[in-house]
Amino acid sequence: MSKGTDDSRRNSKKYKRRRKILFWILIPIMCLVLAGVGYGTYLFSKTKLAADNSFDNVRNGQASTLRSKDIEPIKDSFSILIIGVDTSAKRESDGNPRSDSLILATFNVKDARVEMTSIPRDSYVHIKDSSKDIDKYTKINAAHAYGGPELTMKTVEEEFQIPIDYYVRFDFDAFLKIVDALGGIDVDVPVSFTEQDSKDTAGAITLEKGQQHLNGEQALALARTRHIDSDIERGKRQQLIIKSIVNEATSISSISKYSDIIKVVGDNMKTNLTFNQMLSIAKFGMTNSIDIKSLNLEGTDAPMNGVYYYQLDENSVQSVSNEFADELGIKQPFPGATPYSDDSSTKTETSN
Repeated sequence: MSKGTDDSRRNSKKYKRRRKILFWILIPIMCLVLAGVGYGTYLFSKTKLAADNSFDNVRNGQASTLRSKDIEPIKDSFSILIIGVDTSAKRESDGNPRSDSLILATFNVKDARVEMTSIPRDSYVHIKDSSKDIDKYTKINAAHAYGGPELTMKTVEEEFQIPIDYYVRFDFDAFLKIVDALGGIDVDVPVSFTEQDSKDTAGAITLEKGQQHLNGEQALALARTRHIDSDIERGKRQQLIIKSIVNEATSISSISKYSDIIKVVGDNMKTNLTFNQMLSIAKFGMTNSIDIKSLNLEGTDAPMNGVYYYQLDENSVQSVSNEFADELGIKQPFPGATPYSDDSSTKTETSN
């Protein structure tokens, strides 16, 4: 066997491993620890404690109203909404924070595939919560301010007409501390810009285009800045940072830092996934090659009454929604019909 073939196989294995760990960072990052260092007694116990402290029994443990039966990962395919929020002291004083980023993902167990899309924070959608007398069209990021993760999940369900089974919420403090716990990350910054820091100090962070080593504040500024172009480009920069975190987290030198990362995650994350559910997802990921596919939402700028909104293209939303429904193995009903019918026989077979 040639040296070139050996190198190719090693690179292929390394690439697949990084794609797996990319998924664990998203759903959720504690699984990164499990994937990276195995099930050592100390870290395992510490991770379980962090997961238990992060658990949020949203919906009182009930399945989505758009499900006709309860589901259980990894026995069933499922969806998950990843919510990024800013819970800085200043914003906490203003009330419940708006969501700063939303990523909707589906996990197709049968084909070991994850499909995901970023939902622009300014998307113009319908938000309704009868218990709080809320019934309006506004930015999707307001749903979290009005009703936390539960109303955010409900709003995304209405927009995409698929059940949202689980959520994971991170805040900026977690992002900062994770990057700093890793000792910073190497990023090829795609554009020069100036941005405020986590304390909202204007012009505190300036980065030049090009390869450089970023600390938590700098990485956060790169993830947050959006006025230089658009939410779509902002989403691409966030994916770039996630990949950089993956590269650093998978290095041998980072193993000793995982204990600190577990604490950060436990202190700054909420989810309705139990520890056992997260563990089953992690085990599945470590024994299967996960194919990750990104879906793009299209839309246009739609300012109204001096306020900026992003109008999602209906055909684009329907196309992405159809993809997600197919991955979940469900039939989408005619408008107004609920609940959905879970029917794996409707799944279209595709190759990885």
